[in-house]
Amino acid sequence: MSLILTEEQTMLRDSAHEFLSDRAPVKRLRELRDSRDAAGYSRPLWQQFAEMGFTGVLVPEAFGGLGLGHVEAGVVMEQIGHQLASSPFLSSSIAAVCALRHAGSETQQQAWLPRLASGAAIATLAIDETTKHRPAQTALRGTPTGQGFVLNGAKTFVLDAHVADLLIVAARTAGQPGNTAGITLFLVDPKVPGIEIERSVMVDSHNAGRIRFTDLPVSADAVLGQAGDGWKTLNAGLDAGRAAAAAELLGLADEAFARTVAYLKERRQFDRVIGEFQGLQHRASELYCELEITRAAVINAQQLLDADIDKAGEAVAVAKARAGRTATLAVQEAVQMHGGMGMTDEFEIGFFMKRARVLQELFGDANFHLDQLARKHGY
Repeated sequence: MSLILTEEQTMLRDSAHEFLSDRAPVKRLRELRDSRDAAGYSRPLWQQFAEMGFTGVLVPEAFGGLGLGHVEAGVVMEQIGHQLASSPFLSSSIAAVCALRHAGSETQQQAWLPRLASGAAIATLAIDETTKHRPAQTALRGTPTGQGFVLNGAKTFVLDAHVADLLIVAARTAGQPGNTAGITLFLVDPKVPGIEIERSVMVDSHNAGRIRFTDLPVSADAVLGQAGDGWKTLNAGLDAGRAAAAAELLGLADEAFARTVAYLKERRQFDRVIGEFQGLQHRASELYCELEITRAAVINAQQLLDADIDKAGEAVAVAKARAGRTATLAVQEAVQMHGGMGMTDEFEIGFFMKRARVLQELFGDANFHLDQLARKHGY
C-alpha cells in the first residue's frame, strides 16, 4: 500500500484545515479554559462540524454518514491536532462509532448511528478504572439477574463523560480481572438513577470524567454483541481510538515543529538569526525525520484498520507508541528552542505540550503498547 494520501483524502484534509484554522484556532481553547465553560467545547462549532459531514465520517451511508474509513478519520484528527480543537470527535465519532459498527444489532445501530452521524448525540467508551490504561483488568461487575444485569463499580478517564448521551461500558460478567474472557459491553444511558458523573477538566483543558455505578439495572437488550464476549469489540473501538489519537499527536507535533522552525528564522541573537546555528539545525533536522517516519506508521495503521480492523492491532500499537514519543520530542524541543517565553502561559506552545501528555496516556502510553508487542512475540 502507498503510504500517501489520495487526491480525495487530500481534499478532505484541506477542507478540515480551512474549517478548523478559521473557526477553532488554539485561542478558542484558551477561551474555553479561561471562561470555565460548562460543556468544555463549543456546541455551535460542533453543529457546524457536523454540517460539514465530519461527525459521520465513519458512519455507513445507510445510517446517514459518509461511509469513509480510518484514513479519512485520521486526516480530520490530524487537523484537530494542529489547532488543539476541543470536541467529542475522538470519543464519539471514532471510538464509539466503531464499537457500534463492530457488534451493534440492527436495532442498536439504527437507534444511535444516525444521531451520532448528525452530531445530535454524543457517545463515549467507559473503560479504564485505574490511573493507567489496562482494559483486561476490568473489575466493574455486571451481575446477571432475571431481567438482565446490575452494574456496580467505577470508571475513570472517560472522555466527554459529562456531556455524553450514551456510555459504552466495559463490565465483567464472568472471570477475574486480568482475563480477557468474561468482559461484556453495555449501552448505558448516563442520565438514569444509579450513575454519578464527576467532570474532570484535564491539564490540557479537554474533557474527561469519573463515573460511579451503584446497583444500576440494565436490560439484556443493552448488551453490545454477546455477553461475556466483548473483548474483540472492545479492541476494535480502542484500536480505532488509538489510531485517531496517534493522528492527533502527529498533527500537534507537526504544528509545534512548524512554529518552532518559523521562530528559528526570526529570532536573532548575536546579530544572527538563531536558525543559522548548526546545533539547532541538527536538532530540527532530526525532528523532521522523526515526524516523517511517524507519519508513515500512522497512515499504515489506518490503512490496515480499513482493510481488517481485527488484524490491525500490531500496526496500531506501533503507530500509537511512536506518535506519543515523537510528539513528546516535538513539544520538548519547541519549548526549549523558544527559550524562556516557551514556558509562559501567554505563549501557545505550552498548550501543545499539555495536550501531548494527555494523548500519550490515552488508550495506552508507549510503554503499554511496546509491552503488548513484546508479549505477542514471546518476549
